[in-house]
Amino acid sequence: MSEATFTFRVDVDLKKQFSRAAKGRDRTGAQLLRDFMRDFVRQQQEIEVHDQWFRREVQLGIDSANAGDLIPAEEVEAEAAAWREEIRRKMTNP
Repeated sequence: MSEATFTFRVDVDLKKQFSRAAKGRDRTGAQLLRDFMRDFVRQQQEIEVHDQWFRREVQLGIDSANAGDLIPAEEVEAEAAAWREEIRRKMTNP
């Protein structure tokens, strides 16, 4: 793997505190920064995957609605009311 240098400015006190905290974890500041960078990139990738999935699901819903594949509101409300009643029953009669 090729490597590159990442240079940036940071407040002197912050650098000292970070170095002390890193040393307390038996790590160097550079090791922690690499870890933080990897975690950040992974989190962003997970967010992007979720965003793509969500957009696909929304489009499927839009396409379905445009095709007339809808459930009447009354049917949805009746199903939700039955679900709520079942939950209430379970809570009062465990």
